[in-house]
Amino acid sequence: MKRSRKVALVLMSVSPLLLTACASEEKLEQGLYTSVEACTTQTGDRESCEKSFAAASSEHEASAPKYANREACEAEHGAGQCESSRSSSSMFMPIMAGYLMGRMMSGNKVAGLQSSPVFRDAKGGWQRPASPGSSGVYRPGSLGGRPSAPVQMAPNQAPTVSRGGFGGDNDRRSSGG
Repeated sequence: MKRSRKVALVLMSVSPLLLTACASEEKLEQGLYTSVEACTTQTGDRESCEKSFAAASSEHEASAPKYANREACEAEHGAGQCESSRSSSSMFMPIMAGYLMGRMMSGNKVAGLQSSPVFRDAKGGWQRPASPGSSGVYRPGSLGGRPSAPVQMAPNQAPTVSRGGFGGDNDRRSSGG
């Protein structure tokens, strides 16, 4: 009787580990793309690239910083990198130079898409609108739009992958994160 209880306890304690190890692995692929074609070349998924581009384009007007004049915008984003706002021709905003696409993958299927417009700064770096509540960089001449955050990703390269599931905690511990 005593031995069967121990065996039952051992089996009960090990079963969650076995189930976790067998669960399907989810991963997040992220990439910075300057066009739908560049995205399709890297990912092989034209439909996701087109959907993300369309979503980023529609968000661009609402989230890009706005400036009172072209000179203030170009001081922050570089010569030739600004356009009139579609909502007000007297305001200027940076041109959408690309977009970020994030895909949550489960197995070989896309489980969800995220996208964000990306624009250049005067130093040639990449910026995106900061997510609400984050500590983004406020632009001095900006009249509206969310603060921006730097993008630390090279454009038009194979997506970076972040894996979850079994072993994910060990990866974070070994990398010091």
